[in-house]
Amino acid sequence: MSTPSPLVATLDVGTSSVRSLLFGADGREVDGFGDQVTYQVRTTPDGGFEMDPDALVAFTAQALDKLCGQLRDAHLKPAAVGIDTFWHSVTGIDGEGKPVTPILHLFDTRSAHAAEELKGKIDNAAQHRRTGCVLHPSYYPAKLLWLSETQPDVFAKVKLWASFGEYLFLRLFGEAVTSTSMVSGTGLWNQNKNEYDAEIMAALPVRLDQFAAPKDMDQPRDKLCPEWAQRWPELDGIPWFPALGDGACNNVGSGCTAAGRFAIMVGTSGAMRAVSDAPSVEIPPGLWCYHVDRRRFVLGGALSNGGSVYAWLSNTLQLPAKEDLERQLETMQPGAHGLTVLPLFAGERSTGWRADARAAFVGVSAHTSPVEIARAAMEAVALTFQDIDALMVSSLGVPKETLASGGALLHSPAWTQMMADAIGRPVTLCTEKEATSRGAALLALERIKAIADAGAIPAATGKTFMPEPARTAIYKRLQARQHALYHVLIEDKW
Repeated sequence: MSTPSPLVATLDVGTSSVRSLLFGADGREVDGFGDQVTYQVRTTPDGGFEMDPDALVAFTAQALDKLCGQLRDAHLKPAAVGIDTFWHSVTGIDGEGKPVTPILHLFDTRSAHAAEELKGKIDNAAQHRRTGCVLHPSYYPAKLLWLSETQPDVFAKVKLWASFGEYLFLRLFGEAVTSTSMVSGTGLWNQNKNEYDAEIMAALPVRLDQFAAPKDMDQPRDKLCPEWAQRWPELDGIPWFPALGDGACNNVGSGCTAAGRFAIMVGTSGAMRAVSDAPSVEIPPGLWCYHVDRRRFVLGGALSNGGSVYAWLSNTLQLPAKEDLERQLETMQPGAHGLTVLPLFAGERSTGWRADARAAFVGVSAHTSPVEIARAAMEAVALTFQDIDALMVSSLGVPKETLASGGALLHSPAWTQMMADAIGRPVTLCTEKEATSRGAALLALERIKAIADAGAIPAATGKTFMPEPARTAIYKRLQARQHALYHVLIEDKW
């Protein structure tokens, strides 16, 4: 069976890998095309989480090399390139177009003190209502202030502050081009006005001309620089759309493009999100708000601790093999382990936004088994989603459907069941293997007018997990215990 034309190449730049793929106009991945290049982020003892910009460009080029070779062999040329990258990253670029800082990832917590310093200068709640971002080391304001205080000589060399997607375009096209989606996740953007927020900009030691101009955002480029055009003739002369936020693309690729559908994603991190296609949006406390594009908002909550919690459990505890572990997890009752857990290994984003928060396990005895600890930690993540869900329901209403994506949930039915029981609603698995790349493809197809609406092509779905009312009641009690522990260990820490 032939693949519907036109074709769209996609590039997904994640925290641990870069993936290239090919999609048809039906929103389906074309088998036999694409590549995945893995890499490791550099961490530092003081909370650093960074990447070398040129090394990441090299990994990206490697992923595209393989795809272009496959396209060449098949005598195919895509109609466009859709890109997504991780939100909230920033790097400083000098007047010669060279990076003078590494890419600072959203998990970098070294600017926590700067975030607190900013809270003493501006009204955190008021700026959150405008920008959709709290003062937290995930976002640009704290990172920029921290760099100005700790590396003033480097800071002074910067002509442009940019996301990785902008730097990639600078290398490939000679222009640093970004999207509304990407800049909306910086903490510098007024979400309803679609412009930089004057108050937060005035509080920082930066100039407006050091950031992408709004009039230049979202515009594709189609003429690669000569070295890249020669290397990838299959991708030259077609529109490359500026990188979108990976979370926005994940929602679109999962089929959650309206406020009536919530998306739960658990990969390395985690998020619950909903898209709103409206002229403006009221941003509720506790949630963040960014853009999919100029006309669509995405609201939700995000966790630094999602699948990474399971990875820590696997690496630290003597757990059974995956199949055996899954069987044991499925037979256990919520809370039967007697443990209360704060799964905050990498600090907290939603809903308390405490970068200084750390994990805690309370109630462990000599009789506690590794599987019980694992179950308690996975339940604790589900309880955090329960907190986010309550805020979203309060703001957007009860959704008609909740879909789950991400490798952590796709590979653990037991964990997906915990999510359904915790929020007290059915959760349906989205079985799209690469929902984020699919979202980037659909949005590119929409931009080239190959499809009318990125949300009109349904995502593939699988099993629906039904909540058990008795378990939901137990999770409510467990949530109260978790809140009490959080209050003692985190809120009263100082």
